[in-house]
Amino acid sequence: MRHLPMAVAVIAMGGVVMCAGCASYQDAPVDRGKVRSTSMTTADLAQTDINRMATLGMRANLESLYLLADKLYKRNPREWRKGGAATQADAMSQLRAAIEGRRTLTDLKDLRDVRALSLSLDPAFGGDRVAAFVFSLSDTIIAAHGGTTVFYLSDGLDAQRIYNAARNVEIAAWLLASRRDMAGKPLLLANEIADVRNVSFEREFGKVIGRLDLLAEMLDEKYRRAGIGYVQNLLGAQFLQFLPVR
Repeated sequence: MRHLPMAVAVIAMGGVVMCAGCASYQDAPVDRGKVRSTSMTTADLAQTDINRMATLGMRANLESLYLLADKLYKRNPREWRKGGAATQADAMSQLRAAIEGRRTLTDLKDLRDVRALSLSLDPAFGGDRVAAFVFSLSDTIIAAHGGTTVFYLSDGLDAQRIYNAARNVEIAAWLLASRRDMAGKPLLLANEIADVRNVSFEREFGKVIGRLDLLAEMLDEKYRRAGIGYVQNLLGAQFLQFLPVR
Protein backbone atom coordinates (compact mmCIF):
# COMPACT_ATOMS: atom_id res chain seq x y z
CA MET A 1 0.00 0.00 0.00
CA ARG A 2 2.98 2.33 0.48
CA HIS A 3 3.53 2.37 -3.25
CA LEU A 4 -0.02 3.55 -4.01
CA PRO A 5 0.77 7.31 -3.83
CA MET A 6 3.72 6.78 -6.17
CA ALA A 7 1.53 4.86 -8.65
CA VAL A 8 -1.09 7.61 -8.52
CA ALA A 9 1.62 10.22 -9.15
CA VAL A 10 2.95 8.29 -12.17
CA ILE A 11 -0.56 7.96 -13.64
CA ALA A 12 -1.25 11.63 -13.05
CA MET A 13 2.05 12.60 -14.66
CA GLY A 14 1.22 10.41 -17.66
CA GLY A 15 -2.13 12.15 -18.00
CA VAL A 16 -0.46 15.54 -17.90
CA VAL A 17 2.03 14.51 -20.61
CA MET A 18 -0.76 13.13 -22.79
CA CYS A 19 -2.83 16.28 -22.39
CA ALA A 20 0.21 18.40 -23.18
CA GLY A 21 0.77 16.36 -26.31
CA CYS A 22 -2.87 16.79 -27.32
CA ALA A 23 -2.69 20.53 -26.71
CA SER A 24 0.50 20.75 -28.73
CA TYR A 25 -1.10 18.82 -31.60
CA GLN A 26 -4.26 20.93 -31.55
CA ASP A 27 -2.23 24.13 -31.56
CA ALA A 28 -0.76 23.42 -35.02
CA PRO A 29 -1.13 26.65 -37.04
CA VAL A 30 -3.81 26.72 -39.76
CA ASP A 31 -3.12 30.23 -41.08
CA ARG A 32 -2.34 28.87 -44.55
CA GLY A 33 -5.12 26.30 -44.68
CA LYS A 34 -6.03 22.91 -43.27
CA VAL A 35 -5.46 19.38 -44.46
CA ARG A 36 -8.31 18.43 -46.75
CA SER A 37 -10.37 15.45 -45.67
CA THR A 38 -13.50 13.75 -46.94
CA SER A 39 -16.22 11.82 -45.16
CA MET A 40 -16.03 8.05 -45.24
CA THR A 41 -18.30 6.36 -47.80
CA THR A 42 -19.17 2.75 -48.55
CA ALA A 43 -17.01 3.01 -51.69
CA ASP A 44 -13.95 3.44 -49.43
CA LEU A 45 -14.37 -0.18 -48.32
CA ALA A 46 -13.44 -1.28 -51.83
CA GLN A 47 -10.15 0.66 -51.78
CA THR A 48 -6.76 -0.34 -50.43
CA ASP A 49 -4.39 2.28 -49.04
CA ILE A 50 -2.61 2.39 -52.42
CA ASN A 51 -5.95 2.75 -54.24
CA ARG A 52 -6.86 5.69 -52.03
CA MET A 53 -3.44 7.29 -52.45
CA ALA A 54 -3.71 6.94 -56.24
CA THR A 55 -7.22 8.45 -56.22
CA LEU A 56 -6.14 11.43 -54.12
CA GLY A 57 -3.01 11.89 -56.23
CA MET A 58 -5.03 11.86 -59.44
CA ARG A 59 -7.46 14.43 -58.05
CA ALA A 60 -4.59 16.69 -56.98
CA ASN A 61 -2.80 16.30 -60.33
CA LEU A 62 -5.91 17.26 -62.31
CA GLU A 63 -6.39 20.30 -60.08
CA SER A 64 -2.77 21.28 -60.73
CA LEU A 65 -3.35 20.99 -64.48
CA TYR A 66 -6.50 23.13 -64.24
CA LEU A 67 -4.51 25.73 -62.33
CA LEU A 68 -1.81 25.64 -65.02
CA ALA A 69 -4.47 26.10 -67.71
CA ASP A 70 -5.92 29.09 -65.89
CA LYS A 71 -2.46 30.65 -65.49
CA LEU A 72 -1.59 30.01 -69.14
CA TYR A 73 -4.86 31.50 -70.35
CA LYS A 74 -4.21 34.63 -68.30
CA ARG A 75 -0.77 35.05 -69.87
CA ASN A 76 -1.97 34.00 -73.34
CA PRO A 77 -5.55 35.27 -73.73
CA ARG A 78 -5.45 34.84 -77.50
CA GLU A 79 -5.55 31.06 -76.99
CA TRP A 80 -8.96 30.74 -75.36
CA ARG A 81 -10.44 32.95 -78.06
CA LYS A 82 -9.33 30.45 -80.72
CA GLY A 83 -11.78 27.89 -79.39
CA GLY A 84 -14.78 30.19 -79.80
CA ALA A 85 -15.43 30.58 -76.05
CA ALA A 86 -17.10 33.81 -74.98
CA THR A 87 -14.92 34.16 -71.88
CA GLN A 88 -11.89 32.53 -70.28
CA ALA A 89 -14.20 30.96 -67.69
CA ASP A 90 -16.19 29.32 -70.50
CA ALA A 91 -12.98 27.99 -72.04
CA MET A 92 -11.97 26.51 -68.67
CA SER A 93 -15.40 24.88 -68.28
CA GLN A 94 -15.12 23.33 -71.73
CA LEU A 95 -11.64 22.02 -70.96
CA ARG A 96 -12.75 20.49 -67.64
CA ALA A 97 -15.72 18.82 -69.33
CA ALA A 98 -13.47 17.32 -72.01
CA ILE A 99 -10.96 15.98 -69.49
CA GLU A 100 -13.48 14.59 -67.02
CA GLY A 101 -15.74 13.26 -69.78
CA ARG A 102 -12.73 11.62 -71.48
CA ARG A 103 -13.64 13.35 -74.75
CA THR A 104 -10.90 14.39 -77.16
CA LEU A 105 -10.59 17.91 -78.60
CA THR A 106 -11.42 18.70 -82.21
CA ASP A 107 -8.09 20.50 -82.65
CA LEU A 108 -6.23 17.32 -81.68
CA LYS A 109 -7.70 15.29 -84.57
CA ASP A 110 -8.75 12.40 -82.29
CA LEU A 111 -5.16 11.91 -81.08
CA ARG A 112 -4.67 10.89 -77.45
CA ASP A 113 -1.97 10.93 -74.73
CA VAL A 114 1.63 11.42 -75.97
CA ARG A 115 0.69 11.76 -79.64
CA ALA A 116 -1.72 14.55 -78.75
CA LEU A 117 0.99 16.07 -76.53
CA SER A 118 3.43 16.12 -79.45
CA LEU A 119 0.87 17.89 -81.64
CA SER A 120 0.08 20.48 -78.97
CA LEU A 121 3.78 21.41 -78.86
CA ASP A 122 4.22 21.53 -82.63
CA PRO A 123 5.13 25.11 -83.66
CA ALA A 124 2.74 24.76 -86.62
CA PHE A 125 -0.26 23.92 -84.41
CA GLY A 126 -2.93 26.60 -84.93
CA GLY A 127 -5.63 25.68 -82.41
CA ASP A 128 -6.09 26.58 -78.75
CA ARG A 129 -2.64 25.49 -77.58
CA VAL A 130 -3.44 25.88 -73.88
CA ALA A 131 -6.43 23.53 -74.05
CA ALA A 132 -4.56 21.09 -76.29
CA PHE A 133 -1.48 21.05 -74.06
CA VAL A 134 -3.32 20.63 -70.75
CA PHE A 135 -5.81 18.12 -72.17
CA SER A 136 -3.07 15.93 -73.64
CA LEU A 137 -1.03 16.08 -70.41
CA SER A 138 -4.07 14.97 -68.40
CA ASP A 139 -4.81 12.24 -70.95
CA THR A 140 -1.21 11.00 -70.73
CA ILE A 141 -1.43 10.78 -66.93
CA ILE A 142 -4.85 9.09 -66.96
CA ALA A 143 -3.73 6.60 -69.62
CA ALA A 144 -0.75 5.66 -67.44
CA HIS A 145 -3.22 4.89 -64.62
CA GLY A 146 -5.20 2.47 -66.78
CA GLY A 147 -7.66 5.02 -68.18
CA THR A 148 -9.48 5.82 -64.95
CA THR A 149 -9.33 8.44 -62.20
CA VAL A 150 -10.78 6.55 -59.21
CA PHE A 151 -9.21 3.26 -58.12
CA TYR A 152 -10.59 0.17 -56.39
CA LEU A 153 -9.44 -3.33 -55.44
CA SER A 154 -10.12 -4.61 -58.95
CA ASP A 155 -7.88 -1.97 -60.57
CA GLY A 156 -4.26 -2.75 -61.35
CA LEU A 157 -1.65 0.01 -61.47
CA ASP A 158 1.67 -0.34 -63.26
CA ALA A 159 4.55 1.42 -61.49
CA GLN A 160 6.64 1.73 -64.66
CA ARG A 161 3.83 3.35 -66.67
CA ILE A 162 3.28 5.92 -63.94
CA TYR A 163 7.03 6.55 -63.73
CA ASN A 164 7.06 7.06 -67.51
CA ALA A 165 4.20 9.54 -67.20
CA ALA A 166 6.26 11.57 -64.73
CA ARG A 167 9.13 11.71 -67.23
CA ASN A 168 6.69 12.80 -69.96
CA VAL A 169 5.52 15.68 -67.77
CA GLU A 170 9.17 16.69 -67.27
CA ILE A 171 9.79 16.65 -71.02
CA ALA A 172 6.59 18.58 -71.74
CA ALA A 173 7.49 21.27 -69.20
CA TRP A 174 10.96 21.62 -70.70
CA LEU A 175 9.61 21.85 -74.25
CA LEU A 176 7.04 24.43 -73.21
CA ALA A 177 9.79 26.57 -71.73
CA SER A 178 12.23 26.20 -74.63
CA ARG A 179 10.37 25.66 -77.89
CA ARG A 180 9.62 28.62 -80.17
CA ASP A 181 6.97 29.26 -82.84
CA MET A 182 7.61 30.19 -86.49
CA ALA A 183 8.27 33.80 -85.48
CA GLY A 184 10.82 32.82 -82.83
CA LYS A 185 8.52 33.57 -79.89
CA PRO A 186 7.71 31.13 -77.05
CA LEU A 187 4.84 28.81 -77.91
CA LEU A 188 3.15 30.02 -74.72
CA LEU A 189 4.20 32.64 -72.19
CA ALA A 190 4.78 30.79 -68.92
CA ASN A 191 7.74 31.10 -66.52
CA GLU A 192 9.42 34.48 -66.56
CA ILE A 193 12.77 35.49 -65.12
CA ALA A 194 13.05 39.27 -65.32
CA ASP A 195 12.76 42.06 -62.76
CA VAL A 196 10.14 39.92 -60.98
CA ARG A 197 10.90 36.19 -60.99
CA ASN A 198 7.81 34.11 -61.85
CA VAL A 199 8.35 30.35 -61.72
CA SER A 200 4.86 29.38 -60.54
CA PHE A 201 4.38 27.22 -63.63
CA GLU A 202 7.56 25.27 -62.94
CA ARG A 203 6.50 24.81 -59.32
CA GLU A 204 3.12 23.35 -60.34
CA PHE A 205 4.74 21.00 -62.84
CA GLY A 206 7.07 19.90 -60.04
CA LYS A 207 4.12 19.00 -57.81
CA VAL A 208 2.62 16.77 -60.52
CA ILE A 209 5.97 15.06 -61.18
CA GLY A 210 6.57 14.52 -57.46
CA ARG A 211 3.15 12.91 -56.90
CA LEU A 212 3.60 10.57 -59.86
CA ASP A 213 7.10 9.55 -58.75
CA LEU A 214 5.93 8.88 -55.19
CA LEU A 215 3.04 6.69 -56.37
CA ALA A 216 5.33 4.76 -58.73
CA GLU A 217 7.78 4.15 -55.89
CA MET A 218 5.01 3.07 -53.51
CA LEU A 219 3.63 0.62 -56.09
CA ASP A 220 7.08 -0.84 -56.71
CA GLU A 221 7.70 -1.13 -52.97
CA LYS A 222 4.34 -2.84 -52.48
CA TYR A 223 5.22 -5.72 -54.80
CA ARG A 224 8.81 -5.86 -53.53
CA ARG A 225 7.65 -6.15 -49.93
CA ALA A 226 5.10 -8.80 -50.90
CA GLY A 227 7.93 -10.87 -52.44
CA ILE A 228 10.17 -10.38 -49.40
CA GLY A 229 7.31 -11.35 -47.07
CA TYR A 230 6.72 -14.54 -49.04
CA VAL A 231 10.39 -15.55 -48.83
CA GLN A 232 10.52 -14.68 -45.12
CA ASN A 233 7.52 -16.90 -44.49
CA LEU A 234 9.17 -19.79 -46.35
CA LEU A 235 12.45 -19.40 -44.47
CA GLY A 236 10.80 -18.85 -41.13
CA ALA A 237 8.29 -21.69 -41.39
CA GLN A 238 10.72 -24.26 -39.95
CA PHE A 239 11.16 -22.15 -36.81
CA LEU A 240 7.43 -21.73 -36.28
CA GLN A 241 6.57 -25.41 -35.71
CA PHE A 242 4.66 -26.29 -32.54
CA LEU A 243 6.90 -28.06 -30.01
CA PRO A 244 5.98 -31.34 -28.40
CA VAL A 245 4.75 -31.06 -24.81
CA ARG A 246 4.63 -34.76 -23.85
